Amino acid sequence: MTSTALNITPTTDRVGALVTALGECPIWDPQRRRLWLLDCRVGHIHSIDLATGVGALQTVPAPAGSMALNRDGRLIVALKEEVVLLDPERGTLRSLGRIDDQHPNLRLNDGAAMPDGSFVVGTMHVFRDEGEAPLGGLYRLDPQGHFRRIAQGFGIVNGPVMHPWNGRLHVCDSAARSLYSYAMDADGSLHDSRLFAQTKALGSAPDGCCFDRDGGLWTALVHAGAIVRFDAEGGMTHRVNLPVAHPASLCFAGEALDQIVVTTISDSGRLRGSGPLDGAVLCVRDLGFQGAERPQCNITPKD
Repeated sequence: MTSTALNITPTTDRVGALVTALGECPIWDPQRRRLWLLDCRVGHIHSIDLATGVGALQTVPAPAGSMALNRDGRLIVALKEEVVLLDPERGTLRSLGRIDDQHPNLRLNDGAAMPDGSFVVGTMHVFRDEGEAPLGGLYRLDPQGHFRRIAQGFGIVNGPVMHPWNGRLHVCDSAARSLYSYAMDADGSLHDSRLFAQTKALGSAPDGCCFDRDGGLWTALVHAGAIVRFDAEGGMTHRVNLPVAHPASLCFAGEALDQIVVTTISDSGRLRGSGPLDGAVLCVRDLGFQGAERPQCNITPKD
């Protein structure tokens, strides 16, 4: 299968036979040479071989929002209202923090490791009335295990990711179909908010994000069946159309970080796809780009 882009024509292959309801948060693990990903709706954490798609399964309480690798081999996982430390060998969970607000339509959503070893995660508050302010916000779990809210006002947080050069945090509000960037202080405080890009004209909200080594931000157009790249000024430079209805998230993977893995949706509860590859894990090759290395968490909470 092939996809077209503005000036590249990569090849898109399926990874194994896995079908996810809500495939999210792919993470390339260079130490284990494995791909990790979540099926959020059912609370499944998959660790698979990129070449064969064969792997292992862990289960956490559903719905799960996101996860990150911790340097000690454990996983940081965002559940519905709390962030936990998962020991994959023992299957044990330890609570590290809980969001301030509770509501039936509010839960933790996308999150990622930051270069300082912390974990930044945001919420999604759906089915709000017109003019109703969203609950929740953006939260940071610092390396010592302290959890606090660092921003508010997001309808659906996706793709928190740090620029590889300038240290600015990039965050999507999928409800607003916009991407923003912030300066982040050493304590996690945010300031200098800037609108980075908008995707309404592309017919979609932005979803998961990652950076390439050239500083380009890639995001999944979850309603438009494509992934796109933005340059440093927020201008779209490349678009790759995919053979699925709803791509959800993406990461660079492989030995040379020269492939993009895309997770997709078959039934998120709000979005559904019935095509032969909806819910599959896709690998986009021959892009002509290499990914920026992603950090891992270094959370060591005191007992």
